Amino acid sequence: MRTWLLLSLCACTSLAQDFSDIHIEKIAAGNRFTEGPVWSREGFLLFSDVPNNRVIKWVPGVGLQSFRDNSNGVNGNTMDAQGRLYSCESRTRRVVRLNKEGNYDVLADKYDGKRLNAPNDIVVRRDGHLWFTDPAFGEQEEHREMDYFGIYHITPKGELNLIAKPKGRPNGVALSPNGRILYVANSDDRTLVAYDVDGAGRTSNERVFIKDIDGPPDGIRVDEKGNVYVTCNQLAIYTPQGKLLKVIEFPETPRNCAFGDADFQTLYVTALTSVYRVRLKMKGSVQY
Repeated sequence: MRTWLLLSLCACTSLAQDFSDIHIEKIAAGNRFTEGPVWSREGFLLFSDVPNNRVIKWVPGVGLQSFRDNSNGVNGNTMDAQGRLYSCESRTRRVVRLNKEGNYDVLADKYDGKRLNAPNDIVVRRDGHLWFTDPAFGEQEEHREMDYFGIYHITPKGELNLIAKPKGRPNGVALSPNGRILYVANSDDRTLVAYDVDGAGRTSNERVFIKDIDGPPDGIRVDEKGNVYVTCNQLAIYTPQGKLLKVIEFPETPRNCAFGDADFQTLYVTALTSVYRVRLKMKGSVQY
């Protein structure tokens, strides 16, 4: 009993140290609504300024550069193990991938003959399976052909499958470090839902992983120990068991986040008009 108690205390102390000495730094400002951060192993951050219809590149020591103008309302972004960029275009209602020629290949824009609502966020597993959410916010509601919100899976061969029709609007999406659990934020229900995922990308065992989140959850990420980072009214960090571990306050409401830098120990946070970064003692879990 004493040995178990000592081990538990040591574990708690270790977790506390991982999130100590938090320092928040602003690296970009003056945008309208920032989203979709993703770190490239080539050494730069990409993020979306959705209303301004652009994707911006931030290079440490250099600053901001234009990456993609007239972006078709790109929201979520991610990369795969080959370093290819995937984006959710909310205005054209499609999921695209940037090819070597600098053009965008369309991976999904319709399901059962109807146009998607407005793809929002996306994650790609190391083996090429990908998942994305398809809600509808604001004006997107007025142009829907679907009578439901969707969570979709695309196989490495390009097959599109609908895996869930949640009552609330699905938003952020992420995978556990081993790629066997899919997490999806539901902004309306203020929950985080989890699915088990097999080697073929099939999902099962849908369950509420976190409930009563403080504010509508948006983007989510996972670190190497399986802790889940949820952008809501603040940045809330939960253990792999769904227990609240830490809350980090930002000057603006966080909307999404991504681990970056060469060691993936910096968390980049898009928050309304600005982008912030926080250096951590914990490495992020990335699938690329």
